[in-house]
Amino acid sequence: MLYGTGPLCSVCVNRFGCRPVMLVGGLFASLGMVAASFCTSIIQLYLTAGVVTGLGLALNFQPSLIMLNRYFSKRRPIANGLAAAGSPVFLCALSPLGQVLQDHYGWRGGFLILGGLLLNCCVCAALMRPLVAPKAGGGPRPQQTSRRLLDLSVFRDRGFVIYAVAASIMVLGLFVPPVFVVSYAKDLGVPDTKAAFLLTILGFIDIFARPTAGFITGLKKVRPYSVYLFSFSMFFNGFTDLTGSTASNYGGLVVFCIFFGISYGMVGALQFEVLMAIVGTHKFSSAIGLVLLMEAVAVLIGPPSGGKLLDATHVYKYVFILAGVEVLTSSLVLLLGNFCIRNRPEASKPEAATSASEEEKLHKAPVDMRVDSREVEHFLKAEPEKNGEVVHTPETSV
Repeated sequence: MLYGTGPLCSVCVNRFGCRPVMLVGGLFASLGMVAASFCTSIIQLYLTAGVVTGLGLALNFQPSLIMLNRYFSKRRPIANGLAAAGSPVFLCALSPLGQVLQDHYGWRGGFLILGGLLLNCCVCAALMRPLVAPKAGGGPRPQQTSRRLLDLSVFRDRGFVIYAVAASIMVLGLFVPPVFVVSYAKDLGVPDTKAAFLLTILGFIDIFARPTAGFITGLKKVRPYSVYLFSFSMFFNGFTDLTGSTASNYGGLVVFCIFFGISYGMVGALQFEVLMAIVGTHKFSSAIGLVLLMEAVAVLIGPPSGGKLLDATHVYKYVFILAGVEVLTSSLVLLLGNFCIRNRPEASKPEAATSASEEEKLHKAPVDMRVDSREVEHFLKAEPEKNGEVVHTPETSV
């Protein structure tokens, strides 16, 4: 639900704006968890905690990224890195919290309390104030510009297509190691408590890796090459999976989790920053929904395929090798695809002079955000147009 409803979330954001969509998402997420506390069958849990809460979280996830990119321009990479660090923080906290809730209140009470906690998403949404441009004095009322609910023109951007393919391949193996590392440790004879602590180590390293990666990407000399840094982070993650497959004791798995946390944090901090650099602010809301839909297919294939391989071989080493190969392949697709676009002859099209900037977005991260679109000027800098009017967006109409 989190990935597959991406286009639906894009349509809602483009139609109603980020804040109302996130408010409704918080209500859905909470309602699903509260309803789950009254369930009497696994099917009902699928519909409540799975479908309803999953839809609510999707309606929270996408608007938060879109609004973040509208708030920030010059310091957007570090802002993305800091915001992404919230995920591993609560990854470390919610696992022991869930166990405590189950021990003290049972699974029904735990669902009920988590439903109450998810209402805080509505508080976060209420704080996401739209950036309203100042009204031009004495002028006629500005007309609202038309915007496509789902802009499919992003598929004409070769940089976007390469990014979407590479990201989908990456997701095939990206989530496999965190799913199997605890079982891998237990298979080596590690006690359950120590085995579970591996995920805490991974999440703790991830907390610091994401803002650090965002800070480095935001440096003036590094930002134009953010796509190459993202490709390197994918390569680093895949290489870590391959080396982690050779671990034969608990110490080896600890080292693996440390380096996996670093590479995983780099990927988490850079993936949406690079997408933003490719498509620009104006098309980002549609692009992210379409990318998430493509990744949804890979998410449904990746971990189950690893489990199928484990059932067939009973060797965890092969699972980590498979994940590493998939992530390494994605890094090569992104790197080679970007290289081909950069070195494509400009005379291949008559309009090459006018479309070069659009076709080279994959390797040119915007240093000056004015080149992204007019929306950046209207939204972030609140500059009026030449005729004294401003263009309103769904955000400014809330």
